[in-house]
Amino acid sequence: MIPVPGFENATVAVLGLGRSGLSAARALRAGGAKVIAWDDGERGRAAGEAEGFEVVDLARPGVLAETASLVVSPGIPHLYPRAHPAIEAAWEALVPVDNDIGLFFRALGRDDWAMMDTPPRVVAVTGSNGKSTTSALIHHILTEAGTAAELAGNIGRGVLDLDPPGDGAVIVLELSSYQTDLARALTPDIAVFTNLSPDHLDRHGGIGGYFAAKRRLFSEGGPDRAVIGVDEPEGRYLADQMAEGPGDERLIRVSNTRKIAGEGWNVTARKGWLSETRKGRQVASIDLRAVPGLPGAHNHQNACAAYAATRALGLAPRVIEAAFASFRGLPHRSQLIAERGGVAFVNDSKATNVDAALMALAAFPRIRWICGGLMKEGGVDRLGPAAGAVAKAYVIGREAEAFARDLAGVESEICTDMATAVARAAAEAEPGDTVLLAPAAASFDQYDNFEQRGDDFAAEVRRVLGLA
Repeated sequence: MIPVPGFENATVAVLGLGRSGLSAARALRAGGAKVIAWDDGERGRAAGEAEGFEVVDLARPGVLAETASLVVSPGIPHLYPRAHPAIEAAWEALVPVDNDIGLFFRALGRDDWAMMDTPPRVVAVTGSNGKSTTSALIHHILTEAGTAAELAGNIGRGVLDLDPPGDGAVIVLELSSYQTDLARALTPDIAVFTNLSPDHLDRHGGIGGYFAAKRRLFSEGGPDRAVIGVDEPEGRYLADQMAEGPGDERLIRVSNTRKIAGEGWNVTARKGWLSETRKGRQVASIDLRAVPGLPGAHNHQNACAAYAATRALGLAPRVIEAAFASFRGLPHRSQLIAERGGVAFVNDSKATNVDAALMALAAFPRIRWICGGLMKEGGVDRLGPAAGAVAKAYVIGREAEAFARDLAGVESEICTDMATAVARAAAEAEPGDTVLLAPAAASFDQYDNFEQRGDDFAAEVRRVLGLA
């Protein structure tokens, strides 16, 4: 645990008692604060009470009058579509609102860091797609290289549950827009931006607000080095904002769609080959095509971002290449579940939006596509370019009929539930096909989260193949 200083003998309120909220409450208490807390769900309130925290409705008049801060969990709206009543109460009481990420950066530096040969560093990764794989890959590379590293944030542990880092250690954080938007302190040593595609638009008041939340990690974080994917206009804009000129090596540009010209520091992937250039000359290259844990162009983009971040930390290309080979990927992200008779079954349940699904569909030559769920703003019209790789779509979810109608040019079958979709896809698959779960939609119409949806897919695959 990383105790949070600065609130000794003060009262701090915590809103939301899930993983990050409880870890924040514990860290505040360890730092000497008195914690009061609230969760809108009975389970969360019970969890807070079980750990000895005073649970009280923070939206009730007068409750926040004497508090030093309100710490908000990432799943709770703080502006759009409407702020939670407790946050509105904090505004009225002039109470600063923060989150666990802000507390983490506030608490991180310690007096004993001055005695370390290499003070700990933080790599923070944000973006729309690929940030989990990129964060996990950075952590894997560092661990394989013998560097003490911890992984937290939107993946794995809550940031304040981490152990205080030691000499030369690196903390790798995956940060969502919900986390970067509200944090009052953002000071990573290296900040990574993977890409941008429309997502969470209701939460941020549109695409501009969504990008602005991501941009805060760079504009307000002031990282020593910035690794930025430049395949979208927002990335190119952000890269231009961060660099003082074409040769500024505090910026590393990343692309998997284009060759980047100029004198800067660039990492690109084309036709499966990663290439690093500096001052207009190639200094390293890696063949990514045979790396089993990083299939497809979208994972090659993730590899470029992780490569750039670890190069910025001082690792040699050959060390990074060796670590790539042993990376096995993350669950629910292009995860190979089984192979039978020349047919592969791949779980990409994390492809919860259209752009993520397009990337997954581009990774395989012939696909039996399981898709559908709770459609997000903008619909699925942009999935049309993927039609060439799809032999047939098997549509699940309560909106299956509407989803199927929007898949122009794709033969589809309305299956509604996962069991039917997997059984039909497996029965019709031919050698060389990939049965791919890449929903292009949220899971909440049928599942609690994308992990549960992916687990259901894996269980049905094993049942159909007789592996259960």
